[in-house]
Amino acid sequence: MTLQAIDLCVNPADETIRLGPLAVRFLVTGENSAGTIAAFEVVVPGAQRLAAPAHSHNHYEETIYGIDGVLTWTVEGKPIDVGPGQALCIPRGAVHRFDNNTSQDAKVLCMVTPAAISPQYFRESAEVINATAGGPPDKAKMVEIMRRHGLTPAPTPPQA
Repeated sequence: MTLQAIDLCVNPADETIRLGPLAVRFLVTGENSAGTIAAFEVVVPGAQRLAAPAHSHNHYEETIYGIDGVLTWTVEGKPIDVGPGQALCIPRGAVHRFDNNTSQDAKVLCMVTPAAISPQYFRESAEVINATAGGPPDKAKMVEIMRRHGLTPAPTPPQA
């Protein structure tokens, strides 16, 4: 059996992408896994909410593994706390988001199968989020980036 030429390396992106206070670091990209998996760490400081809208994705599952702290993932309207050593698989099509509702920083490992997302999605999102200097990001720009990278923004719930 002959293996195709695969770029084998540790932490292929070798960068930390900062989306406001959040940090994303890819450990495996689709280019390094023949498209089978993308894996990245996300560090979320205490009391931080996700700046991007809730979303779903129809082309891949996302599995979350807690490393430090606790993130609250809201999946199809149900809040689920994921702490160290716990895992949550978010199925295709499920609307989800996360927030750090504690004062402690949280770190999770996210695995996307197949590898339908890349560091470029986070780089583009970071550009929009970081341009606001702490304010809310331009929703139309975020939605456009999300859609271009295979994420479906959830409809905004009506205001009460």
